[in-house]
Amino acid sequence: MWKETKHGLYKQFNFENFKEAWAFMTKVAELAEEAQHHPRWENEWSVVQIWLITHEGGKKITDKDYEMAEAIDELVAGRPAAADVEPHPEKVKVFADGGSRGNPGPSASGFVVLDLEDTILVDKGVYLGVTTNNQAEYTALKLALEECLKMGVREVQVYLDSLLVVNQMKGIFKVKNRDLWPIHDAIRQMAEKFEKISFSHVPREFNKLADAAVNRALDQQLGIVPEQTDVTD
Repeated sequence: MWKETKHGLYKQFNFENFKEAWAFMTKVAELAEEAQHHPRWENEWSVVQIWLITHEGGKKITDKDYEMAEAIDELVAGRPAAADVEPHPEKVKVFADGGSRGNPGPSASGFVVLDLEDTILVDKGVYLGVTTNNQAEYTALKLALEECLKMGVREVQVYLDSLLVVNQMKGIFKVKNRDLWPIHDAIRQMAEKFEKISFSHVPREFNKLADAAVNRALDQQLGIVPEQTDVTD
């Protein structure tokens, strides 16, 4: 649903990967040229954010913006099915993260799946409701591995900035929190379905893509619209 903001009519579009996002932006650019009504937008991998506003007459939202929004929605509704995308590789890297604003508080999980050349294949953030930071971290890992299984992946290199979760998955630390037992056990069972899987700890600065997916999911659920400063007209 498009939202009226001080920057214009706003909507975020989520795709499976950068390739789909780029194809979408290319088609929107063609629409904009045709209508001579160019959007302000921002692209981060598989996510495209669009702001529509009529510059003539004081930068106000007008019928022209709503017409463009409707045309973009129709474009999305007719985009190619995922089956048309190239086959996924058998070996991937996963970066996962979870966050809670309050601990416990509103929480989300995020993850990205990349091939071994660092091309992003999947970039997802999921709002979880009110939960704890550790539950969000574990859920991110579970969602990522479920996605890999659906993709037919055989080997996974997992990277997390939670040293606790990494050490618990490696069996170095025991899982003392009983609330985490079920999800930890479910992940261990999923891990056995891969031919090879590894868990590695990385500093937060090397897990920015997954962290961004977490914050996108939280901001979207909580109705927080990102401020737009550097955009393409």
